[in-house]
Amino acid sequence: MSSYQLRVEVTPHYLPEQSAPQDGIYAFAYSVLIRNTGDIGAQVIARTWHINDAEGLHEKVKGLGVVGYQPLLQPGEVFEYTSGTRLRTPTGTMHGSYFCVAEDGEKFDVDIPMFVLDALSGNGKRQMH
Repeated sequence: MSSYQLRVEVTPHYLPEQSAPQDGIYAFAYSVLIRNTGDIGAQVIARTWHINDAEGLHEKVKGLGVVGYQPLLQPGEVFEYTSGTRLRTPTGTMHGSYFCVAEDGEKFDVDIPMFVLDALSGNGKRQMH
């Protein structure tokens, strides 16, 4: 097992009350659980998201931290948050990565597995990495 290992689980949800399909607005929330499964503490410094709609529109979103935090996770600790996005189509996908720094100064990236945003089914399947 790697010393530097974070496990990411994402659960998406369609938000019909915040959507306006007649105007091409489909709102989604996604809940993220980050668990340190390695054997050294690590901090999530920044994130990069790739958001794709069904018509091929791609948006790249980069920024520091997650929902205003840069959580430091000791081995076994978990950080959970919920965020959201909007699409112009009823379906799409998201994936990305977290840039992290371990307590010993080692820098590493953690993949966020692709997950489906689907207004037609009301939600999506939980994806784990």
